[in-house]
Parts: sequence; structure tokens; C-alpha cells
Amino acid sequence: MKPKVKQLLTPSPAGVDRRSFFRTLGLTAGAAAAMSPSAAAEADANFVQNNVKRASEPSKLQITDLRIAVVEKAPMTCPLIRIDTNQGLVGWGEVRDGATETYALVLKSRLLGENPCSVDRVFRKIKQFGGHARQAGGVCGVEMACMDLAGKAWGVPAWQMLGGKFRDRVRLYADTTETDDPKEQGRRLKERMDRGITYLKQDFGIGLLRDKPGMLSAPLGASVGQGGRVPHPFTGIEVTPAGIAWLSDWVGAIREVIGMEVPLSSDHYGHIGVNSCIRLAKAMEKHNLAWMEDMVPWQYGELMKQIREASDIPILTGEDIFLKEEFIKLIDMGAVDMIHPDLASSGGLIETKKIGDYAFEHGVAMAMHFAGSPISFMANVHCAAATENFVALEHHSMDVPWWETMVTTTGGGPLVEKGYAVVPDAPGLGIDVVESVVRAHLRPGSEYFAPTPQWDKQPSNDRLWS
Repeated sequence: MKPKVKQLLTPSPAGVDRRSFFRTLGLTAGAAAAMSPSAAAEADANFVQNNVKRASEPSKLQITDLRIAVVEKAPMTCPLIRIDTNQGLVGWGEVRDGATETYALVLKSRLLGENPCSVDRVFRKIKQFGGHARQAGGVCGVEMACMDLAGKAWGVPAWQMLGGKFRDRVRLYADTTETDDPKEQGRRLKERMDRGITYLKQDFGIGLLRDKPGMLSAPLGASVGQGGRVPHPFTGIEVTPAGIAWLSDWVGAIREVIGMEVPLSSDHYGHIGVNSCIRLAKAMEKHNLAWMEDMVPWQYGELMKQIREASDIPILTGEDIFLKEEFIKLIDMGAVDMIHPDLASSGGLIETKKIGDYAFEHGVAMAMHFAGSPISFMANVHCAAATENFVALEHHSMDVPWWETMVTTTGGGPLVEKGYAVVPDAPGLGIDVVESVVRAHLRPGSEYFAPTPQWDKQPSNDRLWS
């Protein structure tokens, strides 16, 4: 069967066909007919080459620009990345929520002239400028944009470049901040279920105990909120037996509303010591929590292992880890039941796929943390579709009414449908940014993908060896 060469041809405004092409060579119809077979074949090849569409020739694709637009209240601050090319293709990426756009801009001088189709090569060039948590945001956002561009250039979805997909829909779990009233909390979670969510997560911790006598032991004057700059083992804050019982009753009241059947995971307990973490985890066993997240900082793997070995509740961490090596350490030491990478921190699509595959080989499941715009969301969807041991992807913007309207899908379908993300078959990430919506939600004083020539040249010897 002969190849359909016509599909590769660019229509000519003059209606160029093979016969008129010969005329451009100064050949009459008779002369063309008298050509030798080899000469005719060469002329045919020249005709094809002169009419091949070059607008997405992957081997010639080059990065020509990188620009930023910062969106607020999505619900987080989200710096969006646009990478332009010499062929008119545009790639979309995103710096992790809450991070500075500078993490991406500093990479521009290292990217200009690179071919984004060589995703792994570009990633290896710039990954030295990433770090744990939000410091990885620029590197990961650029990797997303390169995957988007490579898929568009080759005409395949990002999941195909990861080796294919295991699922057509990606299960979502919805995060929910806590309220003092557990019945109200239960109603809020039930509303998530009514919208199709089949996997729940909520915050709960020592913030609920702050004004309740006898619930906490802490150095006088210490802050007992959710955050703080002091790592958990060094705060001196512990939950008393009365506090553990109160939190257990609070979760129990929620279970009465939503039932025991739906998975309920949890996060944000406060910066408490490891012994309080163990007592709290053991108290949650009767409520069958799906996981308890980041009970201590991920850097303290041995402490996390103590908690895991003391309780039957699955222990999970990973949203602030950059690259696969630290995930491998936690898995190998038996510190986690599940991993929880944030693709905008863990290294982008390819690296996160590697992380998931390593976990799969060791019997460890992978959920995915996410709290950004639909750009990063779709990068996560492609990676989740291509990772066998994937469980659920976080959806942190269910209460932001304009969130989904920031993009359109290439195929025109919805981003989210009945508690699942729809895995697209379109090239790249399968989305395009809606300018009017992004403009309407820009950070005050910022511009919509303004030029960034000040970042074109940053002289530096970046080599890591002598």
C-alpha cells in the first residue's frame, strides 16, 4: 500500500501540483515524460520536500523565549510559564503554587536555543538549579512546558511519551480545611461526595485544640498553630491524652456523617513530637483513615519509620521532595506505606514517572499532591495515567468557580467529570490558556506574559566538575 504523501503537503495558493512543479523547473510535459526513472524519482522527491509542512519539524525546534504570568487565588498564587519556539509552537508550564517566578526566569538563559523535544537532555542541564519543595518549581515547570512542546511537535499526548497509559480517567481526591464543628465538617465532605468525589482528605490537628484547657503541653508562649519555622521534633509541643481523645471523637463524628466506606485521608496535624504522632495515629485506627500525611518532616525518615511501625494507619509523605533519590531512600528503609510526590516539585513528568515505577516495584502505592492551576493539573493527569500504582490526585480548587475556565481542552471536553479527570488524547498536555480569564486574575501590578529580555543572558559557568 502506497503512503499517502498528500497528507504531508502544504496547500499552495497557486494550486501547485506535480505537473506545475515540473513547469517551474522549465520542463514541458513531453520533456518531463521523457525523463529517466531515476531523474523522475528525484524530481518527485524534490516536489515533496519543497511542499512538506515545516511548522512542526521536531529536529529543528528551538526555544526562543520564556515568559511568566502570575495568577492569584486559584486558590494559591500560581506563576504560569509560556515557552515560545522558532516554529510558532507554544508550551505551557507552571512554577509550583506559592513559589516565586524567579525560579523559572533564572533558567531562561540556559534554555534559549535548546530543542525542547530533547526533554531529558534539557532537564539534566537545568536540574542543578532545583531544590526541595518550591525551590524546584522553575525546573519542574520548564519540564512540563518541554513535554507539552514535544508532544505537540510529534503529535502525541504526553502520556504516550511516558510509555502509554494504564487508565482513561484519573481519580481525584478533594482536600478540605477543618472547621471546629465536626458535623459541619462532615457535611462539607459529604458535599464533595455529592459532586462525584470518591476519595476524601481533610485537615485536622492541634489548631483545633488551641483554646481547650488540658489538651496540649507546650512551652509557655509558644505558637501552637499549624505552621511555624521550627521542625516538629524541636518544638516541645505534645498532645495530651485528653487532646488525643478529643481529636478522635472529632473524626468519629465526621465518620458518622460520611460513613466508613469512603476513603478518608488527613493532613496538617501541627508541629508535634514523634511520640504524639504515634499516639494520634493509633487513635485513628478505629476510624480507618486512608493515610496520615507528613506527620514529621520527610527528612526524618527514621522517625517516620517509628510511626509507621507503631500504627496500622498508612503513613505517607513526599510533596516537598525533589528528584527520585530521596524517595528511594524512604522506600528502601521502610519509612512509608505510600508516596505523595508533587509533580511541580519532584522533577516533572518523566522524573515522577520514574519515582512511581520504583515505588511500584517495592509494593508502595503513589498518590499525587497538587494545588496549582489547570496547567500543572493536566501535567499531573498525564503522569497519573501512565503510572501503574497511582491511587488518587489531589484537587485543591473545587471551591474556585473560575478555575477550570483558565484553559480549554484541545478536544473541547471537560477537565473534570464526576470526580475524575479525563485523560486527553490530544498532543502535548492537551490544553490551551484562555487569555481573558488569566488576565482577570493576575497578581496586582503584574502583566500577562510580558517580555523578559533582562533574563536572556546570565553569564555563568554552570559546570559541576573541574
